[in-house]
Parts: sequence; structure tokens; C-alpha cells
Amino acid sequence: MFVPNSSTGDLQCCNSTQDSQNLSSTVLGLCGLLGIDVSSLTALVGVTCSPITAIGVGGNSCNSQAVCCSNNTFNGVVAIGCTPVNISL
Repeated sequence: MFVPNSSTGDLQCCNSTQDSQNLSSTVLGLCGLLGIDVSSLTALVGVTCSPITAIGVGGNSCNSQAVCCSNNTFNGVVAIGCTPVNISL
């Protein structure tokens, strides 16, 4: 079982992820509205994310992309600094 920690960020389930160096115009627009400086991003950007609190406990599955993100302070609209994780058991 994967247990997130402070060095990797929180486990999130995102509807999609995009390379920070190749963001769509929609995600660029969202980042602009949220005041996110995309020029300094180096990891994936997660879009429409929700936290995964306990893997394997009823109702907490991820049918999209599971990622650990270092910055989830944008209310699930975007999460930045994301790294994909495999939560399959």
C-alpha cells in the first residue's frame, strides 16, 4: 500500500494530467486565473483532482490518473508538481 509523505505530496486522483512544458490553452488559462507561474513548473499538472485518503477502503478508487502532487491548494481545479503513482494492489 502506498502511503504519501511530506516529501512526495498528497495522493490525488486527477481526471487528466499534462506535461508542464506542453500545457493546453485551457489549462494555461486556468493557471493564469489562479496566479500560477507556469514558467517555473517542471512536473506534471493535474486537472480536476480530488484527494485519495485511503487506498482500498470503500469508495476511494481512482479510475483516472493517480498522482502525488506537491501543491494542491487550488481546490481541485489544478494540482501542480505531480508525479504518477501505481496504486494497483
